Amino acid sequence: MTGAESLLQSALKSGVDTCFANPGTTEMDLVAALDKTPEMKTVLALFEGVCTGMADGYGRMLDRPAMTLLHLGVGLGNGIANLHNARRAQTPIVNIIGDHPVDHVPYDAPLTSDIATMAIPVSNEICTSTSSDMVGGDFARLVAQAKTLPGKIATHITPSDVMKNETSMVHDPVAPDAPPAIDDSVVKECQAALEGSGSETAIIINGRALRQEGLTLANQVASKTGCTLFSVCFPGRLERGAGVAPITRLPYFPEMVLEKLQPFKTLILIGGYTDPVSFFKYEGIPSSLVPEGCRTIRLAEPSQDTVMALKVLCESVNASGESVKTQELKLYDKPTGAIDRNTISPAIASTLPENVIISDESGMSGGPIFYHTMSGPAHTSMYLTGGGIGYGMPCATGAAIACSDRKVLSLQADGSGMYTVQALWTQAREQLDVTTVLFSNKKYQILQVELDRAGIKEPGSIAQSLTELSNPDIGWASLAKGFGVPAAEPQTAEGFVQELERAYAEPGPHMIVLNI
Repeated sequence: MTGAESLLQSALKSGVDTCFANPGTTEMDLVAALDKTPEMKTVLALFEGVCTGMADGYGRMLDRPAMTLLHLGVGLGNGIANLHNARRAQTPIVNIIGDHPVDHVPYDAPLTSDIATMAIPVSNEICTSTSSDMVGGDFARLVAQAKTLPGKIATHITPSDVMKNETSMVHDPVAPDAPPAIDDSVVKECQAALEGSGSETAIIINGRALRQEGLTLANQVASKTGCTLFSVCFPGRLERGAGVAPITRLPYFPEMVLEKLQPFKTLILIGGYTDPVSFFKYEGIPSSLVPEGCRTIRLAEPSQDTVMALKVLCESVNASGESVKTQELKLYDKPTGAIDRNTISPAIASTLPENVIISDESGMSGGPIFYHTMSGPAHTSMYLTGGGIGYGMPCATGAAIACSDRKVLSLQADGSGMYTVQALWTQAREQLDVTTVLFSNKKYQILQVELDRAGIKEPGSIAQSLTELSNPDIGWASLAKGFGVPAAEPQTAEGFVQELERAYAEPGPHMIVLNI
């Protein structure tokens, strides 16, 4: 077999059976090997940022990695933004990046670059295979790293001669590293805080503890001790809706976070990389959002088992038998009248399918939707974890491939949508059940808000033009149709409801453009 075939066989044995690809000349032997490996589902994207975003959505939903196939350093460069988001989402991914053959690199051909250095900011582990005998084993070890909690990004650089040359090596899967144990002394410290002043203690949760089991455990602790529960503002994946124990997301703007956290003397942190911090630095607002005089206790780092941490904490405060109030189902009436902020959210909430996956990159349009869907049918929501816009449509696409039995709703702002609009083509090619609601307000509204927050109350014509998406307007319905996705532009709330119901009932992707 070739090195490429050895890599793919190692991938399958290690549980990686999906490849999101945008290959080039240096990956042709791996492309040919895919023909001999039909068990590997291979999905083409028109842009590497779509590949990495699809791998992010796939990994968030299955907790196991897909493989991306990228072309040299330039391909990695095009995919870095969504790898950054995936790293913040604690998503397992294995990147395969083709490189020139080893003896060609010293000639510094136009596409030569330092791939390993480029990969460092978005990779937990990087490996370059230097022989065909090594490639399968190297890949198996990287898969194990990707599967290690909380979910990591591993990057495999594969010179084209390593892919082409013959090998007889067959490699077995490698077990992921076991998570570090929860520290008993830290548990006791949390227990003392909760039992001593539960009402003055908040628990901030990130990672896999935001699934149903973790939410139930956290709510048992809150029921017993009177503490308050928060999730981080942008979790990678959050279970919500009827039958799920609720949790409050921290706000986005820092002054609102400070207000929320001000009453507490202790913050217990589970699964987060940092203490609460401001997304950006604002005049007169501290970077750290931990209130003055408030202590933080790290019960579980991202590398630890966050659900186990909550189990241990629950037992320590004798909360295991506590009953938990779950979210009750509340169905909204289908709205009528104009399409505006008062009708969009109830239209989405009143038609929400059971067990839908929501990929939320709705920007400034999404706040009311979050609150209206809270009491809808049980569902999964994914958010923009790293702030690198352009995640929404690719992440929805990857989630649809991972969970083909579930509907996917992509809530997409127009500005960020233009970063990775090519995802629509992959949705059409794969006939995925993704419904995209496109909010077309023809501006980067968050930038207009940030201009005002910076004290620029009357921006000039140049500043204003850099926040507007007009002159010319973007024809989203035409764009979608050009990529093979049926599109509609309803003019009333009734029409919006009808289009949502039609999209969910019909197979394949749909786009609904809301001009707001």
